[in-house]
Amino acid sequence: MALTDLPLVAPDRKISGFRPLKVLHHFGKLVENKEDTEQVFHIIEATKGRRSHAQAHAFIRSPEGQRFMADSVSIPAMLDDHDRWADCGPQSVAAHYIAFMKREGLSAAGLVAESHKWAPPESLPQDQTQWYFDRLRDTHDLFHVLTGYGRDALGEASLLGFSYEQNHNTGILFIAYAGARQIGKVSGTKAPLFAAIREGRRLGRAAGKIAHQDIAALMREDIGAARARLNIGTPEVYRQCLAILESEGTMREQLTLGGAQAA
Repeated sequence: MALTDLPLVAPDRKISGFRPLKVLHHFGKLVENKEDTEQVFHIIEATKGRRSHAQAHAFIRSPEGQRFMADSVSIPAMLDDHDRWADCGPQSVAAHYIAFMKREGLSAAGLVAESHKWAPPESLPQDQTQWYFDRLRDTHDLFHVLTGYGRDALGEASLLGFSYEQNHNTGILFIAYAGARQIGKVSGTKAPLFAAIREGRRLGRAAGKIAHQDIAALMREDIGAARARLNIGTPEVYRQCLAILESEGTMREQLTLGGAQAA
């Protein structure tokens, strides 16, 4: 069945609101292992409220949303097809994205697989709303590339602050602030960690919505031009925090939400 033939909202779709006990349970597991991405999906689902759904439905009904849905392009397959972007220049979004994914040992398909550990595709509502939420998931690493936030614990937390203002899921905001608190607890740093989260929120609020872009066209843009067009600012406080952490002897590459700081 074509995406455009699916209902906007399937009869079995539920709006969960906020389930704090479920959120705390899965956040505890995330603290134990920052790389356990499956826990993030549990938290997001436990806090997906009416505002997230309203934004989804507005985009789906928009001319751009209707066009992207009719095209039915698999974003993960497109992003992982590195040969497709071979003719892009060294300062293109595509070149920066590929370099980031290779450096971090990631793939778009891998993120999809992590989400399927939480919920196999056949268990999810078959509707256009799910197509939109999948789009948010599939563009996550593009958020990293365009914003400049790294995959260190503070980079992930700050990016979630940015993402909250883009996607309005309270679970994302919870992880952002709880993550910053855990980093402070682990490291004992004097860095203004919560200010980095607030900066991420401010930058995300000011920026155009990344997941609403024509991803194929975005990949071919000069990255500086793309950031300017989308009004994506520079995360200065985040960078200051990293400098402070390193000056204190805490290597950002080894700092995780649950692990000990580097000696």
